[in-house]
Amino acid sequence: MRARHRAAAAAGGTCAAQRAGQRAGGLGRRASRPVCQSDGGTGPNSAGAHRATWFPRSRAGAPCATRTAQPRRGASRERRVSDDSSKGLTGFIGLGRMGRGMALNLCRKGFRLMVHDLAPGPVQDLVAAGARAARDVAELARTCDVVITMLPDSATVTEVIAGPGGVLANARAGTLVMDMSTVAPEVTDSVAAAAARREMRFVDAPVGRLASHADRGESLFMVGASAQDFATVRPLLEAMGTTLHHCGPTGTGTRTKLVNNYLAIVSCHLNAEALTLAQKFGLSLEKTLEVIHGTTATNGQLKIAWPTKVLRGDTEPGFTIDLAHKDLTLIVEAANAVRTPVPAAAAAREAYSVARARGWGAKDFSAMADAWCELAGATPPRLES
Repeated sequence: MRARHRAAAAAGGTCAAQRAGQRAGGLGRRASRPVCQSDGGTGPNSAGAHRATWFPRSRAGAPCATRTAQPRRGASRERRVSDDSSKGLTGFIGLGRMGRGMALNLCRKGFRLMVHDLAPGPVQDLVAAGARAARDVAELARTCDVVITMLPDSATVTEVIAGPGGVLANARAGTLVMDMSTVAPEVTDSVAAAAARREMRFVDAPVGRLASHADRGESLFMVGASAQDFATVRPLLEAMGTTLHHCGPTGTGTRTKLVNNYLAIVSCHLNAEALTLAQKFGLSLEKTLEVIHGTTATNGQLKIAWPTKVLRGDTEPGFTIDLAHKDLTLIVEAANAVRTPVPAAAAAREAYSVARARGWGAKDFSAMADAWCELAGATPPRLES
C-alpha cells in the first residue's frame, strides 16, 4: 500500500512538473527535428515524387501542429523582448544553390543571421561563417525581425510561409517577410494577403542573374514592396547584390521576374537550336559568334553566360533545365490567367520537356545546346580557347 502511494506521488510530481513547464511557456516536450524524406530529385532543391517536409512529423507521419503552436502569450513574448541575443536577427530559410551564397554574403557583411534548411551541409557552412542554426521554421520565425525565404517552387513557399506551423503562424505582428523565390503571381498575392491579416509586412524580391553572381554578392533584385518596406530591406539587398529595382507595390517583383525569365529561358533554347544548325553546317563557332555579336541577333545568354558555361564544356548547374521548365510553366499559366497568348513560351517549354525526358534535367540550362546537338546527331559546340 505504501509503495502504491509513493508511485502515485511520483507520477503526480511528474505531471505537476509538466504543467509548470507549460505555464512557463514550454510545451513540455523535447523539440523534434524536421524530417527530410528523400525526394529522388537530382537538381538543387528539386522536387520528386516524395517532396521533403519542412516541419516536424509525428510517428504516424501527420504534421505535428502542437509542436509549432505558439506558447502562452504573456511570458513568451516578454522573454522575447528582453532577450538581447535575438534583437536585430535576420532569418534565412532555403540555402540551395542561390540561397547559400546570398546568406553567406549577409554574414560576411556583418548581418546577424539565423538560418534553416533541410540539408545539413549548407547550414553548417553558414554556422562556420557566424550564423545561428534554427531547429525549425517555427523557432526562426519566433526569433527574427525579418525572415527571408529562397525556396524552389510555389508549393514550398506556400507551405513554409503560410502553412500550419509556418512563418506566419509563429512570427509576431510587425515581422517583415521577404520571399525571393520565383513563384506564381497568385501565390505571392495570397501569401501577402495572409501576412497582412496577421499585421505582418511582406515583400517579394525575386533574384536576377546567375548563381555565380549570388556567390560574389552581385545579384540583381526585382522588388515589389511599399516605399517603407523597400527602405527596410534595402540594406539587406545591397549586401547580396549590386542592382536593385523597386518595381512597384507587392506582387510586381514576381511578375517582373516572370517577364525577365521568359526572355532568358526562351533565348537559351533559341541559341541551342541556332548553334546546333551551325554545327551541322560545319561552320566555325568562333566566326559564327563574331558575326552574331556584331548584329542585333545576339542576346545576353549567348554573349555573357554561354562562353563561361556550355561553350567551355561546363554544364554543372547554376540554374537547371528542370527549373527552367518550371519557370516556363509558371509563365504560361500566369499568361493564361490574364488571357495573354504566349505561344513561344509554350513551344520552348516542350523543348525543355524533351531535354528532361532525355536525362538532361539536372544540368545547367545552357546545356540545352548539348541536348539539342545530341538530338540532331551534331558535335556539341565548344570554344577553342
